[in-house]
Amino acid sequence: MKNDKSLGQHWLDSRVILNEIAIYAKRGVDEEFKRSDVDLCYAIPSLNKEGEGIETCLEIGPGLGTLTSSLLREFKKVIAVEYDKRLANNLPSSFPGKNLEVFHEDILAFDFSGIKGDYVVAGNIPYYVTSPIIEKVLTVENKPKRVVLLIQQEVADRIVARKETILSLFVKNRAKVWVGPIINREEFTPPPKVDSRVIIFEPKAKPDVSDEVLKLAKIGFSSPRKKVINNLAIKKPLAELKEIFEKLDIDLSARPGDLTLNDWARLYLVV
Repeated sequence: MKNDKSLGQHWLDSRVILNEIAIYAKRGVDEEFKRSDVDLCYAIPSLNKEGEGIETCLEIGPGLGTLTSSLLREFKKVIAVEYDKRLANNLPSSFPGKNLEVFHEDILAFDFSGIKGDYVVAGNIPYYVTSPIIEKVLTVENKPKRVVLLIQQEVADRIVARKETILSLFVKNRAKVWVGPIINREEFTPPPKVDSRVIIFEPKAKPDVSDEVLKLAKIGFSSPRKKVINNLAIKKPLAELKEIFEKLDIDLSARPGDLTLNDWARLYLVV
């Protein structure tokens, strides 16, 4: 079936990689890897074959069902949410007799509250809607136990990088996060212009800091290349901000990406 370029559709062909994504979704990240301080290339799938007893997977954008096939091997039930009507209509016939529930709907409008019991989220998602999807799955009240997405490599790397962005701060505030393998663009049909990467989230029970802290961070990121202290000058006079930065031991020449979530939380209390 021909892809719809306007929807950013690129089908992953490698069954090995598709199976690996399904295993990450079912079993998560290896506990020994989580405890390790070693900077490994990418997260190692857990050897826990029971998958914490999770039997349901919500798949975002199943498309032709290539990942769906792998997920159905790992989970007793797959809930597939597909925006493209023709693909949503065709998907059930590809898996007769399987416990597959398909919704023709925009994932950003989908109601997660109807999912019963523990579940995980997986998907090969369009690049152009990556941030809204991540924000959606990490803020729903009925939180998934785990989220495994295939996204643009550059975005995945920025989320886990030492230099922060608003997206990375948002993610780290609400989830533990690891990156998986890099997927070459040639593994897709049609090939996108950039490589992809698996990223794994484990949502926290509650955010580390309030939304108000992140609102302050957004002001700080209003001009990412400028010094934070200058960006925050709309909140307080520079002289006062200088005293605050010195008291908190934050470099006066720091750029927004240099500050951690904890730095922003400390600033919020006094700015």
